[in-house]
Amino acid sequence: MVPVIGSLVAFVVALLVGGLAIYVAASVVADVEDYSHAILTALVGAIAWALTAWIPLFGPLLALIAWVWVINWRYPGGWINAGLIGLIAWIAALAILFVLNAVFGLGVGAFGVPGV
Repeated sequence: MVPVIGSLVAFVVALLVGGLAIYVAASVVADVEDYSHAILTALVGAIAWALTAWIPLFGPLLALIAWVWVINWRYPGGWINAGLIGLIAWIAALAILFVLNAVFGLGVGAFGVPGV
């Protein structure tokens, strides 16, 4: 029972971190400040990534396109803004995880932000 609770807590923390990274990026690029919207975007983006990343040869590229498509679908401004939101979210997730892991020693990841 305890490993299940630990896994659930790790998932929730990682989702909140991914959502925070997307929230920061969306507030900078698209002037949208809605944390719950960002959390749902992180969740849907992670699902889109998981559904496409396994495809041989082109999977990682398709997964990245799918993730940016989710951002484009959820936020205004088109593909360029979605790409900028994705890039800034990735950088923000790295910074957030550095603080959480290096400073506080939590050892968490960011669910919904690829490669972090």
